Amino acid sequence: MNTLDNPYGLHIEVDGSGAPLVLLHGWAMHGGVFAPLVEQLRGQRTVYRVDLPGHGVSRDATLPLAIAPVVEALVEVLPAAPWVGWSLGGLFALQAASVHPTRVPALAMLCASPRFVRGDGWAHGMSAEIFRDFASGLRSDYRGTLDRFIALEAFGSEDPKGELRALRAEVFARGEPAAHVLADGLGLLETSDLRGHLPGLAVPSLWLSGRRDRLVDPRAMQAAAALAPGAVAHTVAHAGHAPFLTHAQAVAARLLEFLPTP
Repeated sequence: MNTLDNPYGLHIEVDGSGAPLVLLHGWAMHGGVFAPLVEQLRGQRTVYRVDLPGHGVSRDATLPLAIAPVVEALVEVLPAAPWVGWSLGGLFALQAASVHPTRVPALAMLCASPRFVRGDGWAHGMSAEIFRDFASGLRSDYRGTLDRFIALEAFGSEDPKGELRALRAEVFARGEPAAHVLADGLGLLETSDLRGHLPGLAVPSLWLSGRRDRLVDPRAMQAAAALAPGAVAHTVAHAGHAPFLTHAQAVAARLLEFLPTP
């Protein structure tokens, strides 16, 4: 495994062989959380795992955790490749595929939505108050708030205890994410609405949900897929919010089936 040098202080791990594939993690996590999925993909793809600004080894990155500047920086330093975005990472992946379709020729949204909160004709999002409560909790009980969010991610999974253990093990495995960056991430989850990108999306997209996900309703992902030309939606029957942990083989198989032939 190698790392990709770049002027932004972003930690980008490179592993495997074959055509490139980019993985972007969710809120409070880092690229290491994808280890089970990378193990399934590394024989057929060269996987680039990004630690987003303020997360993991990118704790001291010079970029803010904001969609446009992070996407522009990553497009600059990464090879042209499909992007897979899990949860919060899906916002960055969708933006990149929309604005730079020649650099991001395919998109996979993994338990990710163009809009995470309900309202304005979007019935299957979460309440905005949930994200505000977590943001408030970060100021009074940092670790307890992270643990509550991780428990919500694992809730509903076929193996909630196993998924919870795996997520808890990862969240601080590369150091504590900065509290202000976590607050920025919750702000993105609360306020971002990228639905406008979908009708003009020029690249193929896969919307891969977990049927038992309690953070991103599979119906929201199906509704998003219906707005994007040529999109494919698939639900992993017994998975929660992190199907790459509990169903890594099934997720990898679906991704490889979807991705363009090298």
